[in-house]
Amino acid sequence: MTAPHDRIHARKPTQDTARWSIGTIERIDDRDGHCVVAVRTAAGETIELVVTAAVRDLVLRRLDLDGDASPVGERVWYRKHGGRA
Repeated sequence: MTAPHDRIHARKPTQDTARWSIGTIERIDDRDGHCVVAVRTAAGETIELVVTAAVRDLVLRRLDLDGDASPVGERVWYRKHGGRA
């Protein structure tokens, strides 16, 4: 059975914008075969988003980071779907 993964974008979504929240990346980890992106919400809470490695890689490429710059502190748009970690 596959996990219901959360959603994350490096750029503002163009459709259903009211369904997306804005947050800031705090850390990115690998856990149990999934990628976990910890995001600070606008309310100041930290949530963990569970995504595939392919989604993580796409988001990091689209952040346009210089060289080996860290994605920590970068703004992202996300939707929490309750993925497992």
